[in-house]
Amino acid sequence: MDLTLRLRGLTLSHPVGVASGTFGYGKEYEPLVDFQRIGAIYTKAITPEPRVGNPAPRLVETPSGMLNSIGLANVGVEAFVSHKMPFLRSVPSAVIVNVAGALDSDYEAVVERLEDVQGVDGFEINVSCPNVSHGGMALGTDPRLVAALTRSLRSRTKKPLILKLSPNVTDIGATAEAAEAEGADAVSCINTLVGMVIDLKTRKPVLPLGTGGLSGPAILPVAVAAVYKVSRRIKIPVIGIGGIVKWQDAVQHLLAGASGVQVGSGTFANPRLAQEVHDGIAAWAAQNGVASLADFHGG
Repeated sequence: MDLTLRLRGLTLSHPVGVASGTFGYGKEYEPLVDFQRIGAIYTKAITPEPRVGNPAPRLVETPSGMLNSIGLANVGVEAFVSHKMPFLRSVPSAVIVNVAGALDSDYEAVVERLEDVQGVDGFEINVSCPNVSHGGMALGTDPRLVAALTRSLRSRTKKPLILKLSPNVTDIGATAEAAEAEGADAVSCINTLVGMVIDLKTRKPVLPLGTGGLSGPAILPVAVAAVYKVSRRIKIPVIGIGGIVKWQDAVQHLLAGASGVQVGSGTFANPRLAQEVHDGIAAWAAQNGVASLADFHGG
């Protein structure tokens, strides 16, 4: 059985990764997980300078999910290289750095700085974050802006380049096509949906920015539908994200057309979710005569 995922010159030993923003910088989970069964760590979003993120509260529970408004809080690219990469270089999982910013130049600066850093295996470009006041989702909702940014970053890196797509658009397939046309090696599908929770006592939104990003089981059908649509519009791999809290959810993504998956907020409740999903996929494939990832969706 071959469940490897190939992206440009990189081969992931397993198709299951841990989604950006839900796994810290990896070391936070070191006592809890078996990195041998995690194909890739998608790091917290990295920006040129450190970001403190949005004011608290940053999380609120919803039926079958949660809203987050973290605001891309991170240590900045220099501290990431100095303090986070030494550990990440020690794990067997691939390290895909999630890159974010407000301007194209922010993304360009991070990619250029990390291109020759040992242990960085690829980049996931976050053009779809719904909980920052500028940049983020504003880029990901316009295929022309996605195309321009992809083209610019493709000229700056030889590593795998993955565009993380927003579901908060009219036609997610058009965004995927724009990324593919300008040299993206894969797309991640999807980031969180925009949502709001209102406090009945204050009569105001719970989150200081009003809205946040909805994740969790509630978005599984939306994510699977997006994977299905996108995988039929492009030829590059689609990495399915959204609503995965058990291995059966991941298999749905793969059957819909994904070539790999990421587990996200489900990790908060079950730190070992990624390895359990990995084992479940392998067992289902063996029981159903599936010999490779391509066989999940007919090649």
